[in-house]
Amino acid sequence: MSRTIRLANLNAYKLGHSLIDSDSWKARVTTIREIAPDVLALQEVVVDETRPPSEWAVEASAVVQQLAAECGLSATALRADGTPGPTAMASNNARGWYTALLWNPATVEPVRGGFRPLGAPDFWHGYTTCAFDVGAAEPLAVGSYHGDPFRGDLRRHEAFRIKSVFRTTGGAKPGMVLGDFNALSAAKVSGPDGERYYDAEPYLDHDHDDLEYQLLDGTIGGEQLADRRQTEVLLRRGFMVDAAAHLGVPWQPTVGHWEDGRGDPDPWGPRRIDLVLATRPVAPALLGYATHSSPAAKDASDHLPVVCTIDPSKISKER
Repeated sequence: MSRTIRLANLNAYKLGHSLIDSDSWKARVTTIREIAPDVLALQEVVVDETRPPSEWAVEASAVVQQLAAECGLSATALRADGTPGPTAMASNNARGWYTALLWNPATVEPVRGGFRPLGAPDFWHGYTTCAFDVGAAEPLAVGSYHGDPFRGDLRRHEAFRIKSVFRTTGGAKPGMVLGDFNALSAAKVSGPDGERYYDAEPYLDHDHDDLEYQLLDGTIGGEQLADRRQTEVLLRRGFMVDAAAHLGVPWQPTVGHWEDGRGDPDPWGPRRIDLVLATRPVAPALLGYATHSSPAAKDASDHLPVVCTIDPSKISKER
C-alpha cells in the first residue's frame, strides 16, 4: 500500500514569545497535534519590533523551535554537508513577522541544502521554502507563504516570485505552496450553469473603506469584484491547481469564525483565503483536502488550518 503524506497550513495569529504556555499557545499545540502533519506551513510568528532588528531572528527561532518540540516536529534545516542548519523560517528585513516550515522527522526528511528563505524586496512577509524527501522519485519543494495584506498589485508580483521557485524551463517541479494568501482563489469549477469560481464573490453587498485592499480597481461601489490576479498567475495553464477546487470538496471558509472584538476587527465575513496549491506534477497525487475546525482550532487562531493529503507514488515528472 502506498504511503500518504499530510501537509497542513496554519496562520497562527501573532504567535510570539509572550504567549508560550498560555491557553492560546496550548490551543495551537493541540490543534497541530490533532492534525499530525508530516509538513506544516506556519505564518504569523511575530517578535517584539521595539527590540533591535539584529535580535529578531533569535526570538522568532526560539518560538518556532519551542512550538516544533511541543508538537513532536522538527524545524531545523540541513546544510549542504548534512549538518544541522538554521531554523526553517523567513521574514523580510524590515518586519518582524515570520513564516516557517515544520515537519515530522519520522516520515519526511529535508533535503541537504534544500532550505531557502526569501524576503524583501520580493515579499511583504517572508517566504519559507524547503525541499523534502517524501518517498517520491524526486524531492517535493514546499513553500510557506503569507500574502501582502494591502496591495493587490504586490500580491500579483509575489505570485510570480512564488512561481519561480517551482519552475523549470517551460515546466514545473513537483511542489506545493501553502499559506494565508490574503485574497481569494481564481480557481474555477464546472456547474449546471457552466464554469464558475469555486469561491463565490463575497463583497457584492459590502460597504466599508477596506474594500480597496481586496477589490479590482474600478469596481468599488459597482460590481465589487474580488481581486484574484495573484492566483491567476499561479493557476495559469494549469501550472498549479487549487487542491480544494481540484478535488471538488464542499466549500468551507477559513476565516470569519472570530467575532469582531476577539481579534483584529473583521469587516469581511466568512472567506477562504488560506490555500493549498500544487504544481502540475503533484496534481495527480492529491487525495484529500479539508478545513480543520475542531474546538481547539477555533480557539487557536482567526484562521482555520487547511489539510491536504497526497500519495507521493503518484507524483509525476516534467522534463
